[in-house]
Amino acid sequence: MKLKHALSAVALFTAGLLAPVVGTAPAAQADTLICDQYGSTTIGGRYVVMNNRWGSSAQQCINVTGSGFRIQTQQGSTSGGAPLSYPAVYLGCHYGNCSPGSPLPRQLSRIGSASSSISYTYVGGSTFDASYDIWMDPTAKTNGVNQMELMIWFNRVGGVQPVGGRVGTTSIGGRSWEVWQGNNGGNDVVSYVAQSAISGWSFNVMDFVNDVDNRTRVDRSWYLTSIQAGFEPWSGGVGLAVNSFSANIG
Repeated sequence: MKLKHALSAVALFTAGLLAPVVGTAPAAQADTLICDQYGSTTIGGRYVVMNNRWGSSAQQCINVTGSGFRIQTQQGSTSGGAPLSYPAVYLGCHYGNCSPGSPLPRQLSRIGSASSSISYTYVGGSTFDASYDIWMDPTAKTNGVNQMELMIWFNRVGGVQPVGGRVGTTSIGGRSWEVWQGNNGGNDVVSYVAQSAISGWSFNVMDFVNDVDNRTRVDRSWYLTSIQAGFEPWSGGVGLAVNSFSANIG
């Protein structure tokens, strides 16, 4: 679960404080429908999929497949401020809920590579961003708020923007990115926004981590605690899907 902060009218407030996880659902075999606010399950014996409806009391349901999930129901809507939720799939630990056999947290100095791959499905008529949410902390934290949040926005629709302000552009992984920096009241945030929508990509998460290292107080003594991929909807969202996701720590 991930609780965000509605502390300003800046459209996108990335992962902030979350309510504590009270339990983990059994591993998904066939498709599994999750409507509980912070409901979760595991897929592939390796990843956790969470509904994580932290910013709305309206119903949201996700249909979890063997390789990802699809937003099945989204009854909430907001015109500004924080998003409604962050349904996502992840490797690592998130508010005490760790993926099976998780290799994270791990100190950055002990990570040679963190390869990841994603395939998204986008739909029209919605306001959202599609984002990786990568968490780092000075300690090997498995619960509570991490001090640094790195977001990679693969797509954004409806005028939403990251927390903070734009500080420039950079090239990572052969692509050009807008760079935004700020603080949501609970943690620092560095966001990388794609110049155009990316529906699928395989890349090294450490390429982005190293850029954050150069820009902020993060150094190699810090820990990578989770790699997450999903959506932040403000309105609509039915049909948005993570078709597949993988992450490997080397």
